[in-house]
Amino acid sequence: MAERERRLAAPPSGGEFQARTRVMTSDDVSRAVRRMAHEILERNHGADDLMIVGLQTGGVDLSRRLADDIREIEGSEVPVGSLDATMHRDDFGLRPVMPEAATEIPGDPSGKVIVLVDDVLYTGRTVRAALDAIHSYGRPQAIQLAVMVDRGHRELPIRPDFVGKNLPTRRDELVDVHDAGVDLGDVS
Repeated sequence: MAERERRLAAPPSGGEFQARTRVMTSDDVSRAVRRMAHEILERNHGADDLMIVGLQTGGVDLSRRLADDIREIEGSEVPVGSLDATMHRDDFGLRPVMPEAATEIPGDPSGKVIVLVDDVLYTGRTVRAALDAIHSYGRPQAIQLAVMVDRGHRELPIRPDFVGKNLPTRRDELVDVHDAGVDLGDVS
């Protein structure tokens, strides 16, 4: 759950997120980002024709961190953008619209390998919406998915290519990815 979402969207039961367990420290997250950067470079044989796009709002910071690590490892800049897929969601009326969560695609994605980045993968509906949104900007060669936490409970046949941590959860639990790490908790 991104900071902006935490402020603007009330939890489903009207309570506040209460962290119960820290499942990853900031160092764990940094190591996971570094590992995913290596995996992305290995799978794509370098950084040529890569574009990294963070999903608003939780994936934007992670996408920048991935791009920074790729630059350190490979020595080349990878274009980084952000994508707000809200208007492409099938539950558009049920979620808050955040006008400050802008889409910035750094150039034409046609022929590029797009690495979509998000903080938490849950049902897969946000990723499905993001796939629709990306195609409104061009036709990429391929789209790959990188997430910090895969918590299961998929409702659509979507699977990440790069995962920081697989974290089995109950449906009533929440996962919060932030600067200090990753917390598992509940709404109270």
